[in-house]
Amino acid sequence: MTPIREAIDAATATLAQAGVGSPRVDAELLAAHAADTDRGRLMLIDEPGTHFQQAYDELIAARSRRVPLQHLIGNAAFGPLTLTVGPGVFVPRPETEALLEWAAGQQLPANPLIVDLCTGSGALALALAQLRADARIIAIDDSPAALDYARRNAAGTRVEVQAADVTTPGLMPELDGRVDLLVANPPYIPDGAELEPEVAAHDPAHALFGGPDGMSVIGPIVTLGARWLRGGARCAVEHDDTTSHRTVAAFTGNGNFTGVTPHRDLAGRPRFVTAARVGRS
Repeated sequence: MTPIREAIDAATATLAQAGVGSPRVDAELLAAHAADTDRGRLMLIDEPGTHFQQAYDELIAARSRRVPLQHLIGNAAFGPLTLTVGPGVFVPRPETEALLEWAAGQQLPANPLIVDLCTGSGALALALAQLRADARIIAIDDSPAALDYARRNAAGTRVEVQAADVTTPGLMPELDGRVDLLVANPPYIPDGAELEPEVAAHDPAHALFGGPDGMSVIGPIVTLGARWLRGGARCAVEHDDTTSHRTVAAFTGNGNFTGVTPHRDLAGRPRFVTAARVGRS
């Protein structure tokens, strides 16, 4: 057995004992990071560099304390992207790729205007920018830390990163009736919910919690959608898996939407709601 395989086997056992959900995968990804290589090339290394074991031990110790894997390696995969992430920004989750898939399948006019609310690292905005080369895409957040990551990730792209609080009444009236697609992965976890240590201790609370019922940001987003979307344009809002019915009710109760539809993610959990803006006179 090669030294690197021995190190990975030992690290896997350590992470499993610490309660990490995917200990082997994390052990391999951290080994690749410590060895400055790709995960698929790990077993081609006969002897890792002289500093590998110390760096790897430090990474495994941190992951055992439930520091997020993405913080340790400095990036997170999302759809077609690898995004820079770290302390202060919400780490994009694979579950949100269900919303991305829905958005990518929408029929849009030429040169559409797409808005991504509560963009965080810029995940949805940047993924859609890759899929719609003709689109103007605006990514909005109110967290200085998140905006810093979003701007770094968006450097060299067409995505426009803007600072704004989506709960502000009358926000950005220049977008009224002009948006062709609106997506949002807002703070939606009900206050007091129990979370995994990686989330509770390391994701920013501002990006997680949406008030007592998880709806304090979703409600204003529905109101924004009613103003910003052109007639017939669609939107998608992610929600907590306990609040699908509340999100549906927010859209239907607004009176400006039709085709309100709940969707599940690949794990079968309620994940997001879509709706279309009724025609404008």
